[in-house]
Amino acid sequence: MALIILDRDGVINHDSDDFIRSAAEWEPIAGSLEAIARLNQAGYRVVVITNQSGIAREFLDAETLALIHNKMRRMLAQVGGKVEVVLFCPHGPDDDCDCRKPKTGLFDDLTQRLRISLKYVPAVGDSLRDLKAAKAAGARPILVRTGKGEQTLAAGRLPRGVSVYDDLSAVADALLAEEA
Repeated sequence: MALIILDRDGVINHDSDDFIRSAAEWEPIAGSLEAIARLNQAGYRVVVITNQSGIAREFLDAETLALIHNKMRRMLAQVGGKVEVVLFCPHGPDDDCDCRKPKTGLFDDLTQRLRISLKYVPAVGDSLRDLKAAKAAGARPILVRTGKGEQTLAAGRLPRGVSVYDDLSAVADALLAEEA
């Protein structure tokens, strides 16, 4: 069974500079839920690893975050998809935790939970910190142009070997074509 790691905001759903603060504000990017469903149907386990500093900043609480993730799961189920687990960092950028990307704490947690190596595991993000965390954890970093992806690409500091795709749907197409 294959595994793929996804960032949430900017990859699965539209991002907001003001943070996603409620389930009502959580809106999927066109084609992203269907892309996850296609990956599931091809045998991929889908895991989300996401920084959610809105909790530390008191824009939302863990209960509200759970409601957001429940909405994501319901909408995914409607198109035949699912996310196995959502791992999130609730800390702010100044908290010096190990779980906030670009650090690898949540990736390390995942490897221990599943007892696997992340070598060659695609890890999709829209920011430099997503890519750095994936690379440091030994995964295969992939950048999407959605969310902050265009800004990340324009900054020109991508780690070596990062693939770039328009969106999660294009990533799914590429991964499924590799296996064909």
